[in-house]
Amino acid sequence: MMRIDCITLFPELIEANISAGILGRAVERGLLECHTWNPRDFASGNYRRVDDKTAGGGPGMVMMIEPLRETLKAIDAAVPASKHVIYFSPQGKQLTQKRVRELAAMPNLVLLCGRYEGVDERVLHHVVDEEISLGDFVLSGGELAAAVLIDAVTRVQDGALNDAESATNDSFEDGLLDHPHFTKPNEDEWGSIPEVLLGGNHKEIARWRRKQQLGRTALRRPDLLAEMSLSAADQGLLAEFLAENTSN
Repeated sequence: MMRIDCITLFPELIEANISAGILGRAVERGLLECHTWNPRDFASGNYRRVDDKTAGGGPGMVMMIEPLRETLKAIDAAVPASKHVIYFSPQGKQLTQKRVRELAAMPNLVLLCGRYEGVDERVLHHVVDEEISLGDFVLSGGELAAAVLIDAVTRVQDGALNDAESATNDSFEDGLLDHPHFTKPNEDEWGSIPEVLLGGNHKEIARWRRKQQLGRTALRRPDLLAEMSLSAADQGLLAEFLAENTSN
């Protein structure tokens, strides 16, 4: 079982996410245990203050050290085992499927969700093991990023999906984008399902899907393909795809 502890000022955003779908089933199956911790519960004073003005002046507020430190102490008391602490930030390293797989193998994650201008830098220096970004854009807080990470690491856990093969065929699992998917009806005014998928020849279906993966990656994410060393067979499939799908 994987345990994830989220430090957030808005626990309802995390709790709503883990109550349905794949995550909800993972919790029911004992594959995921997720807890939320609100720093306000560990703040001192009548107002339970968790933020203050930016040192040196400027707009925005910064989450304070003490409520976060006390929250982390409470998590340590609840989970004495070693934990990997992640902070979500545009300055972090961009999340990849490879990193998702690595994080999914860790039994205990702590996700620190910032708000306002972020958290006091000293918190990052002393307790955070890794900063992660979802991309070159800014969110109002780390909760949505945490929800994305929880979903990603859970769905690759053994038993989380009803069909385990679904995860192994996802985009990025082998460095390539996924192939197209179709379902009934076979014929529609918006087009037809490719004939090869209806013939029952599994070898030809696998070949077609691999060719689509290579071609889509070349057209949409050539940077991914540039990092790969393609076999002679894959090079042939890619050349075939490009000949079929690019005009002179």
